[in-house]
Amino acid sequence: MAWVLKMDEVIESGLVHDFDASLSGIGQELGAGAYSMSDVLALPIFKQEDSSLPLDGETKHPPFQYVMCAATSPAVKLHDETLTYLNQGQSYEIRMLDNRKMGDMPEITGKLVKSIIRVVFHDRRLQYTEHQQLEGWKWNRPGDRLLDLDIPMSVGIIDTRTNPSQLNAVEFLWDPAKRTSAFIQVHCISTEFTPRKHGGEKGVPFRIQVDTFKQNENGEYTDHLHSASCQIKVFKPKGADRKQKTDREKMEKRTAHEKEKYQPSYDTTILTECSPWPDTPTAYVNSSPSTAPAFTSPQQGTCSVPDSNSSSPNHQGDGVSQASTEQLQPSATIQETQQWLLKNRFSSYTRLFSNFSGADLLKLTKEDLVQICGAADGIRLYNSLKSRSVRPRLTIYVCQEQPSSPPLQGQQPAGGGGDSGGGTPYVYHAIYLEEMVASEVARKLALVFNIPFHQINQVYRQGPTGIHILVSDQMVQNFQDESCFLFFTVKAENGDGIHIVLK
Repeated sequence: MAWVLKMDEVIESGLVHDFDASLSGIGQELGAGAYSMSDVLALPIFKQEDSSLPLDGETKHPPFQYVMCAATSPAVKLHDETLTYLNQGQSYEIRMLDNRKMGDMPEITGKLVKSIIRVVFHDRRLQYTEHQQLEGWKWNRPGDRLLDLDIPMSVGIIDTRTNPSQLNAVEFLWDPAKRTSAFIQVHCISTEFTPRKHGGEKGVPFRIQVDTFKQNENGEYTDHLHSASCQIKVFKPKGADRKQKTDREKMEKRTAHEKEKYQPSYDTTILTECSPWPDTPTAYVNSSPSTAPAFTSPQQGTCSVPDSNSSSPNHQGDGVSQASTEQLQPSATIQETQQWLLKNRFSSYTRLFSNFSGADLLKLTKEDLVQICGAADGIRLYNSLKSRSVRPRLTIYVCQEQPSSPPLQGQQPAGGGGDSGGGTPYVYHAIYLEEMVASEVARKLALVFNIPFHQINQVYRQGPTGIHILVSDQMVQNFQDESCFLFFTVKAENGDGIHIVLK
């Protein structure tokens, strides 16, 4: 028994000695001479956070701050980016705030800056196929935009512009010294870009990004100042409110310990700094409507485009000019091709076809144009290039009586073109009516005979015994095609304006 007790004492003393030795080792490793906080911060778990922290004396102070007046979701974990739910088509305010300290960026003091707001994909996979995704959306929603500015509600924004070829971006100028708020409307919803659409899909997130630029030496807004963005999801009307309520109810059911893992919901969304969007503003500015006059300067006089309502075959030059400009000719120069595109409402493609002559454009097939411009605009451009002009619904021939030799009461010109009795033949103008209404007759008469349209009070037709019958829409619809009329003008009874009388 004594031997057993002796062995226990030996083992216990050995354990105590080993424990003391281990403690002495720890003391040596963590001694004052060996311990360094920088060694601890060099550990891998601290490297990522340390790289994002500014060094002393180099605190980064962003010049601007953008705040969207929409609540963040409460169902976002700590250290994750905030997520904000928006309703499709609803106006949301983005406050543009000057965040500069005294003396920062003096070069923009008292000057305007330009901001471009975009809605883009958050998912990197969708960013790579953004063009195809947006073209598909454009095909399903012709004429719609992904992003719009609610100009009546916005405050302090100047010279707003939207580019028809960039449906997801708007731009404007603003003064940082003044209160500025831009109200945006997002028209696409998150589930429109999910691969399967059977109902109940998880919608893809978008990003709202704001890029701000100052003027360079040439006065162009291309020098980047600041960029910030936030993550959003867009729902059908009222859907964002329901989703926010659902997330709030889910969080209320969680325990206090679980709630500590999630961010609180904030009433507003602060856009966080990010890299500028890779599209350079120069390309956006060059294709904006402001540069359209470049295509219509000096040569506009020599290659003028008559109004599509002009209809005066009596002037042979007008008729030839109208025919040649309505149909793009193979001999058209690059400048004339640009003019034709602008006149036919293809201004968003002038930059795309900036090096195309008439022959180049006419060589493109229908499939080529659909692939380049999308289905809707591609088919419209093909029809404009290949199809003939639409035949007017009614053609009438009109001649104005000369005051110097008015025809006698009841005199009718012989056939379709007699003479005025003094040897001068009646010269008629053809008027082509696309709409069978009386106002169209008055408008075309004013256009052809250089009569101010606002001065024409009424159009009458002279009936039996010289009575004046008001020309109504029903009367125009009963005109025979290629009817001939003489007309004269009389002053209105009140002396304000004139009446036109057809004979």
